[in-house]
Formats: sequence, structure tokens, C-alpha cells
Amino acid sequence: MELGTRILLTFLVSQVVRTGAQEDTDTACIPGFQVKEYQVQYDGGFRKEEPLLKVLFDDCVGNEGVRFEVSHPDFAVDGESRLVARQDVLDSGTVLFVHGQNGHADDMAQVDILGAPPRSPQTLREILGLGQVPYRSKRSLLVPPMFVPENQRAPFPRTIGMSHVISADMQENHIFRLTGKGADQDPRGVFSINKVTGEVSVSRSLDREAIAVYHLQVSTADLSGKVVEGPVPLDVSVIDQNDNRPIFTEPRYAGEVLEGSPTGTTVMTMTASDADDPNTDNAVLRYIIVRQSPDKPSPNMFYIDPEKGDIVTVISPKQLDRETLPTTQYELEIMAKDMAGSDVGLTGTATATITITDKNDHAPEFTHSLFQATVNEGSTGVVLNLTVDDRDDPATGAWRAVYSIINGNTGQSFEIHTNPDNNEGMLSVVKPLDYEGTAFHTLLIKVENEDPLVPDVGYGPSSTATVHVTVLDVNEGPVFFPDPMAVTKRENVPVGSFVATLNATDPDLLQTQTIRFAVLKDPAGWLSVHPVKGTVNTTAILDRESNFVHENTYSAIFAATDNGSPPATGTGTLLITLEDDNDNAPYVSPTVARVCEDAKDLNVMVVGGQDKDISPNAAPFRIELGKQPGLEKTWKVTRVNSTHSQVTLLHNLKRANYNLPLLVTDSGVPPLSNSTDIKVQVCTCKKSKMDCSRASSAGSSLLLLGLLLLSSLCL
Repeated sequence: MELGTRILLTFLVSQVVRTGAQEDTDTACIPGFQVKEYQVQYDGGFRKEEPLLKVLFDDCVGNEGVRFEVSHPDFAVDGESRLVARQDVLDSGTVLFVHGQNGHADDMAQVDILGAPPRSPQTLREILGLGQVPYRSKRSLLVPPMFVPENQRAPFPRTIGMSHVISADMQENHIFRLTGKGADQDPRGVFSINKVTGEVSVSRSLDREAIAVYHLQVSTADLSGKVVEGPVPLDVSVIDQNDNRPIFTEPRYAGEVLEGSPTGTTVMTMTASDADDPNTDNAVLRYIIVRQSPDKPSPNMFYIDPEKGDIVTVISPKQLDRETLPTTQYELEIMAKDMAGSDVGLTGTATATITITDKNDHAPEFTHSLFQATVNEGSTGVVLNLTVDDRDDPATGAWRAVYSIINGNTGQSFEIHTNPDNNEGMLSVVKPLDYEGTAFHTLLIKVENEDPLVPDVGYGPSSTATVHVTVLDVNEGPVFFPDPMAVTKRENVPVGSFVATLNATDPDLLQTQTIRFAVLKDPAGWLSVHPVKGTVNTTAILDRESNFVHENTYSAIFAATDNGSPPATGTGTLLITLEDDNDNAPYVSPTVARVCEDAKDLNVMVVGGQDKDISPNAAPFRIELGKQPGLEKTWKVTRVNSTHSQVTLLHNLKRANYNLPLLVTDSGVPPLSNSTDIKVQVCTCKKSKMDCSRASSAGSSLLLLGLLLLSSLCL
């Protein structure tokens, strides 16, 4: 049979299909097939090497290395982009798919063959080179991988490929079945299969970024549902379209570069991502700087590596001077473009803010070489603020000043500190100055930075300044000497006795002034002072035991006032150490004791002597029974030590209250004695409980006992 072919090429798509993410302009080049769908008329078959049509494929950068694959093994695309038959073909089927791909584009086109019958199993055996073979009952299910471009437009469904059954006795009651995610599992209904022909169709537009590959299974079954062949895996790959713009990981980037940095210093790295297929140019990004603001001193101060996104300096170190640049912050608009930066690539932008940071390349300089200050003698505090200029960045260690006094501060009377608010040097007097000693001081002040200067910069003469401080004379108060003055006096000296003579001098040596004395603080009112001579006398008895005396010392403060204008007053302290007189009789304590009427231990108590006086007018004490007769028949006092004695009963007493007189004598010369009554309660004691409530009130019991004893002695 003579083969005749009549070719009819019809453009079903009148313009290039553009994705929703691309710029919709008539002049834009969209990588891939410029016509997605073709038609050719079937006229009994196709002859070997006879061209059917020419496919229009453009990767927008020259079409280098484009490879084409056709779904039918007997067809190919030649070097002139023509679809041709490899050999005479009778069983072409109703549709062909052409896959075009290189490093810049990956796309698929569809060729509908009008009037062609479906491909028969017998013809497929011949295509596969099987020829006439003996009868076999075994079947073979062939399912080639299939490809679908994403973002296809209606109409749907669209045929994407075909499954084939090779059999010697093809049964008409066997049907194809498609299963898996995208068929009978979620997302359901994306793909379907013709039960009779095995043609696989897609029902809607696909998104590769959602699902890149659908893993399905194809099988054949009889009418009862029993599987005859398969299942055989079917992978449907979604061909990427450039429908995603690059997106930077951050909308704004911030970086810093030190002034004077060498050309080529890396400032920061910009990073963007693209959701398209990373194995295609759709996701290959290139970076460029779109705009620099401000554009002085050069619009190209920075460069970005187009592939890595590293921003580096281009400007020379000398020009990268923070103090001479129009600003310390530069803003760059960075663009990332896919398709390896080609004109048709999609773009995304971000902002990079670069701060030129400071280094200490300017030494601080005093605004004046000489500063002057005046200060009143005797005063302290800040007397002068020294000002400096520093061109470095404020509030940094390269700007903050550190002041020091390098000469003239021999008495350490001055200190200088930095004012953190304005960087000025605050010169203070910390030790009062004396006009009569030195009326004029010359200081040499140095200023430095907290941070060290860069190696090629040093501190010059302007980093030092001279300060002249003039001390002003003021009327100073008289000064007591010694202060305090210490004297020793015996207590109880007669009123009017001499105590001390105060000594005060006026420090204003260049002035002739008189001094008058006065009592400023005399807590007990014991003293007086002569206003001119400064002699101190007693006006009352000095009592060492007074509450105004602490540790044997009485303190009084006196004032000395000159006749200057205005008058000035100084104060001095007089400390009087008082020697003790034996002027206080001793006494004993405690004065109350309890004892059981049937006690076996007749020790009643231990009493101790006390005295307001001090040694030698106090202890040791002699403690003994009072002078009443007969006490020694019932009581006994035994010395324990120099201050205490033991009181003991000689026999048990009946329950009552008894008064025991004790006589205590100190060791003074002459000694002083004192009689103290001790109250002894004799109580009833049962089971470790002492009951004294029924004790008779026998305030004179001991006296009565003494009288009875005296009567018995008389008889």
C-alpha cells in the first residue's frame, strides 16, 4: 500500500502561554515551547523521515543543548526541530507528546493526530520488534512514565500518555484501571484512564510546587473485577514552569563595615530562595544591586557577588572615611532574578542597610590651650569644665574622653573626671586649698580616648591643656590647737577651780584680728570660759558618776570667733578625764531570797557588793551581819571572793518572812559603809513546789527573835 501523508498544522494556542506569576507583556520570552498544542492529519500512515511539523521551542538564551523525546518510539525531533518518523508508521495512535529540555528550559507539547485509529496490540508488537510469535497465554502490561506541564489552561481533560497490553489473544472484556494518590485517593480525580484504550488523562491544572511527582499504579482486570495484569507503577512528573519569584529570607538586611576597610571587604550576605525546580534554571538565582542611596561619593561603592550574594566594598579605603562621607548609612536595593539572571527571569527585591562604623582615627583635642579658674580657699567641688573636640562617632570608645592631671597636682588637691553627658572634663577640688599657703596653681591636663588610636594616628600638642587655678582669700575661722584638748581633774573640786586655757589662732596671717571665746556645748553646765583669755573654770561640782560622763570623760565644745568681715568662727573640743573620789557608799544585791522551812541545804543566797565608785574606792568589799545582837545565832556570812559572800542559816526557821540586815564596806580611804536589809522568805516546799503565799508577814521577825535571844541571855 502506498503511503500518503497530508500534513495539517494548526495552532490551537495563538499566543505564548504565560503563567500567572510572569509579567504579561507581548515582548517577554517564556522559556519552553512557544506553541503548546499542534494538530496533524492522518492519511493512512507516515513515511520514514518525512517531516510532520516543526515544533517551536525557545529557551530564551540560544537553545544550546536542547534534547527532545517523543512518547512514540517511532517518532523523533531532528536537528531542525522537525517532528519526523524514524520509519514507516501505520499505527501512530491519536496523540503524541514531545518533551523538550536543556539547562534553561523544560517543557512539553502535545500533537493530536486527526483521523488516526487507536494503536492496536498487533501493531505494537511489530513496533517492539516481536513479529509473528507462537501463541502465548502470558500477557505484558507496558506503562511508560508520563510528563505534565504545570499551570496548563482549559480545556480539560487532556491526554498525557497511554498504557499498552501485549497479548496473543487480547480479550475485549478486559479493562484498564488506575489507582493511587491522584486517582482514587486524595487528591482524587486528578488523573483518569480510558478503560478500553488505556489513555491516561489529567483533569485539571497542576502545581509542581505542591506535588512534583504522582506515584500511581495501572492494572487490567476482567469484568468481575479480578486483576489480570499488574499493578504496574506509573510515575507522572509535573514539569516545572517558572511561576515563582525569588523571595529573600528577610525583607531588610543590616550590616556594618569599618571605615578605612580594604577594597573587597565582605559586608554581609544576601540570601533568597525560589520554590521552582532546583534542577532547572527556574530556580537558579543571580543577584544585582539596583540602587544605592545616597550615590555619593560614588554610585558604585559596593558590589554583590551575583551567585553567592556576598556584598563587598568597592570604594577605596581612603574614601571610606566616616568623617568625610555624606552619611554613615547607605541603603542598597538588591534584586534576585531567576533563570540565571536572564531577561525573562522573575525578580524579588530586598533592602540592605550598611552602616559605616567608626575607628579611632581622630585624637581628641582641647578647644583651648589654656583654661582658667578661681576657687575660694577652704571650698571643694567642681571648679572648671574643660571642653574637647573629637570627630569620631559619639557615644563610642573612640569618642569618649579620659582626662588625667600629668603635672602640678603635688598635694593631690585636684581630681578630674569625664562628664558622661557631654564628654567634658570636670576639674574638682577634693582637698580645701589654703590661700595663705599657695594662692596660685598651674595644672597640665591630658585627654585620651577609651579606645586606643589606630597605629598611624597619635596624640598631638592639642591633646594637652594648661589650667591656671587662682585661690581667693576668705575670712577663715580661728583654729584650736590642740583639738581636742585633753586634761585630767579630780571630781568634786571646788566651784571656780581652774580647768584649762584654750589656744586658738587665726589662719588669716595677713590680717590682724582678735579672737573671743565662748562656751558652745556644755551638757552638764559645769564650765565657763573667759572671752579674751580663754581660761576655763568650773561653775559647778564635777561628778564622775554623772550621766553626762562617759568612760570617766566629760566633753565640752567651745567656739572662737574673730572680728573679720564677716566674722568667722572655729570650734574646739575640751576632754576632761575625772579622777574618782570615794563619795559613794557600796550596797549589796540581790535583796530578796527564798528558802524551804525543812531545807537540808541551809545555804540561802550569795550576795555581791556594788559601788558607783571605781578602784581603789570600790572592791574588795567586806560583807558582814548587821550590828543587831543575836544574829550570829541564826545566820552566818562567809566570804566567797573580793566582791561576793555566802549567806547561810545555822538551823531551819519556821515559815515566815525575815529581814536580815547586812553591812557592806568598800576599800576607799577612808572607807564607806552601808547597811542593806535582805528579805528572806521561808516557804513550805512539797514535791518540788514552793508555797510562800501563807508565809506570815514578819517584817520584825528577826528583830523579835533577837529580843528573845537577848532576854534569854539576861536571865
